Amino acid sequence: MRYFILLLALICTPAAFSPAAFAEKQQAVFAGGCFWCMEHDMQGVPGVLKVESGYTGGHLKNPTYEDVTSETSGHYEAVRVTFESTKITYEQLLSRYWPLVDPTDDGGQFCDRGPSYRTAIFVKPDQKAAAEASKAKITASGRVRGKIVTPILPLGQFYVAEDYHRDYAKNNKARYDSYRKGCGRDVILSRVWKPIG
Repeated sequence: MRYFILLLALICTPAAFSPAAFAEKQQAVFAGGCFWCMEHDMQGVPGVLKVESGYTGGHLKNPTYEDVTSETSGHYEAVRVTFESTKITYEQLLSRYWPLVDPTDDGGQFCDRGPSYRTAIFVKPDQKAAAEASKAKITASGRVRGKIVTPILPLGQFYVAEDYHRDYAKNNKARYDSYRKGCGRDVILSRVWKPIG
C-alpha cells in the first residue's frame, strides 16, 4: 500500500502534467530543391524529431523517384519535418527554411532544374497565416537579392521517398559532399542572401 501511495504521489506531481510531459508533435513540409540537402540542413535542429525526404503536390498516387524527376507527376521533392512544439515553433522552422533556399528561382534550385526542384511551403489550414507572415517578413527585410517567388501551397498527400534516399548525407557522406559542392548550393546562397547586420 505504501508503494502505491508513493507511486500515486509521483504521478500526480505538477511536473507530470507539465507541457513537456504532453509535448505535441507537429509536422511541417518544405520543398527546397534536392531533398538530400533539405533533409541534411533540417536535421539536428533542437526540437526537430525526424526529417523525411519525399514527394508532394502532384497528381499521381504513390510516385517513384523516376516519376517525379520525369516531371510528369506534378510532385515536388520535399521534406516532412516532425518537431516538438514545446521546443521549437512552426514560425522558427520557417525562419530556418528560408536561408536554405534560393527563393528567387522559379525554375528549380541550383544545378537541379525543373518543376520538381522548385521551392514551396506546403501548409495545413492552421499554418497558412504563419507561412504568409513569414514570407512577408523576409520580403520586407531586404535580405534577399531579388523577388521572392516561393509559393505557399495547400498540403496534400506526402509520399515518403525510397529507402536509398533517406539519410543520404549521413549514409553517403563523400558522394553527398561532392554533389553539394558541384551543384554550387552554398556559393549561390551566399550571393542571394545578404549577411545579417
